[in-house]
Amino acid sequence: MKKKVLSLILCATMMTGLLAGCGSGSTSETTATETATEETTQAESAEETEEASAEATEETTEAASDVADIGDEPITITILAGQSTTDTGTEDMITEAVAKVYPNITLEWECVSWNDLAPKMQQYMQSGLPDIIIGKGQDVATYAPLGVLGDLTGTPAVDRVLEDATAGVTVDGKVYGIVYNALYQGVYYNRALFEKYNVAIPTTQEELQQAIDTFNEAGITPFASHFVDGWSIGNVTMQFAINGVFNKYPTWGDDFRAGKVSFESSEEYRKCYEYNKLIYDNTFEDTFSLEQTECDARMVNGEAAMKVSGAWSIQNFLDIDESFDFGIFPFPNETGDSKLIFEPNITFMKSANTEYSDAVDAIFNVIANDADLAVEILDYTKTASMIKDFAPTFNNPSQSDIEKYASEGMIVDANTGNTQLVWGGFQDENASDIAEWLLGNETLDEALQAADARRDISKP
Repeated sequence: MKKKVLSLILCATMMTGLLAGCGSGSTSETTATETATEETTQAESAEETEEASAEATEETTEAASDVADIGDEPITITILAGQSTTDTGTEDMITEAVAKVYPNITLEWECVSWNDLAPKMQQYMQSGLPDIIIGKGQDVATYAPLGVLGDLTGTPAVDRVLEDATAGVTVDGKVYGIVYNALYQGVYYNRALFEKYNVAIPTTQEELQQAIDTFNEAGITPFASHFVDGWSIGNVTMQFAINGVFNKYPTWGDDFRAGKVSFESSEEYRKCYEYNKLIYDNTFEDTFSLEQTECDARMVNGEAAMKVSGAWSIQNFLDIDESFDFGIFPFPNETGDSKLIFEPNITFMKSANTEYSDAVDAIFNVIANDADLAVEILDYTKTASMIKDFAPTFNNPSQSDIEKYASEGMIVDANTGNTQLVWGGFQDENASDIAEWLLGNETLDEALQAADARRDISKP
């Protein structure tokens, strides 16, 4: 039993090490190196994890009761959930878990795509927010300064979250979010194709071009992409920018708003736009009409060798072929020092004006203490846990690559860029202009100038 518990604790420590690995300190890198192996060991020990989950679940009711007594009168809690593509269905899992502890609480859900969360929030800020808002970690930086989110500092659920994950949802010393899980972003690749054509993992643009040339010569599409989805264009562009712009200029967003830099004059940001053209020139001809599921299926079927994406694609990969062998590497930047990107995903927030503050805290505490729920959600979404002692049990073929980059301190938080340039109204609009440029309806300079024209609405 002690060995089992230790394995779970070390797995949680590994995730802390990964987040700490965003810095350059040798201590963080050593922690990641020593503990990364534990996640693989734990994932291979599904039986031990299930036993630990059962024990933790028995304690859920007791842990939840530590929150203020909410009584047994019927309560309806409204929830606005901005969901990533992997998250649809998690609302049913959460509803079931909460009902076991609080049968008097009814959860009333409104689920939208994460891309639609911002306009929904704008609507609700005029009439009153739902009791709970679910988005991404970066949304805290957008809404907390507006005074619409409730302070969660000191609540039991916050204590269950890995410390470095909580740091990303802390504004002016107060915690405004419960970060539940996270995912990785980079270039997913078909291991079998890389091995068959003797292609090495590229770390520079020159090496990436060599890989592209090799696959083109073999009649294999280098990149799978679905540019019909504007969010995909926006996501890959920010991936490029995190490693090509923000890692070098940490205050680029503030400098942009101060008029010190611009998209049009920045060689680095121009290059990020041009990387989209590199993918467009080496992807499926029907990318602007191709849905993500079909795109991912082509990747699994060997029609494409690489895909710039995030862990949301893993769900599709394994649904199509549970034996599909894939890895991940950072998209190479101009200086050859790109890092794998780590993004906090499902994040629970509370309305500052909810009438049921204690009930919301109780719900968050149930979610943060239910091990069965955690494993169910993590395995379903194919993501990493940000809750202490909990870890997924699904087989992740890219885990060995993640461990490699973690051990080398080559992990960076997506919020490095996402907290500087807001998504809704800015990054998404930039993506629209990039699409127009790729389609020949705008010039590259016009697309960059359009981003500069939105300077005033770029602040989260």
